[in-house]
Amino acid sequence: MASKALIFSGRATKYLAEKIANSYGNPLGNVVVTDFSDGEFQPSFEENVRGRDIFIVQSTFPPADNLLELLMLIDAARRASAKTIVAVIPYFGLARQDRKDKPRVSVASKLVANLLTAAGVQRIITIDLHADQIQGFFDVPVDHIYASSIFTDYIESMKLPNLMMASPDTGGTRRAAAYAKHLKTGFVICYKQRSKPNQIAKMDLVGDVMGKDVILMDDIIDTGGSITKAGNLIMEKGASSVRAFCTHPVFSGDAYEKIENSVFEEVVVTDTIPMKKSLDKITVLSTADLFAEVIKRALKTKSISSLYQFKDK
Repeated sequence: MASKALIFSGRATKYLAEKIANSYGNPLGNVVVTDFSDGEFQPSFEENVRGRDIFIVQSTFPPADNLLELLMLIDAARRASAKTIVAVIPYFGLARQDRKDKPRVSVASKLVANLLTAAGVQRIITIDLHADQIQGFFDVPVDHIYASSIFTDYIESMKLPNLMMASPDTGGTRRAAAYAKHLKTGFVICYKQRSKPNQIAKMDLVGDVMGKDVILMDDIIDTGGSITKAGNLIMEKGASSVRAFCTHPVFSGDAYEKIENSVFEEVVVTDTIPMKKSLDKITVLSTADLFAEVIKRALKTKSISSLYQFKDK
């Protein structure tokens, strides 16, 4: 039953876990983390979890201690005889390392899946994985949800007169096409060539954006280089306005400065990763209600597909 569920959090995502627990209708469970002088730490559940359904909320963005803390909480719950252990991972770190793109490198996202399974996790709930195939790296169920329901409602509320969807790269074509189909509009693609990671050598635009209010859709903004370059290109091609939407605001390096000085009228993100600073251009939409609803349905063994599929208009 839903009343048996306990929601806990690691330190990295406590701000979001509190909102999820509040939306779910239970207080956030009590976890204490003891820090030692050498940097070692020990998380512990400060309430009984025996025979309970446990949901542990923790994004695994750097530093690696965030992943380690999640693994230790899963292990602690298993050793404390929890009935079921579910990891709610709003941002699944290392997801971009999902294949061998050159010799002698790790497939780190598969390694993380192995570690979580070895620790004792029995289900994963996450949102907008960088690559869908990562679900296949797990031998336990993965509830992979999407931010589309959050973003489409917000896009429709803006009532843009000449809406056009766009992808900042060819890898996001499917995502942009899905939004375009749902919103009954067209889409364009930015084709980029990289000289090395986080550095673009060349970018071209496939499609016409003249007079359009363009929305760039992506799952991650890291340094902000690709998305801001795509925004500049779109405006140079005659767009009326350009905005960016992304699920995971990694925002490393000078990303905040790039966004602040960009052509974007607005950058819309979710709260899967905490913001380091606030900017007038950045709007943060919460995923808390969506995660809370997934938790409720998981406990009642109800379908969650309606939460991430585009609804027919």
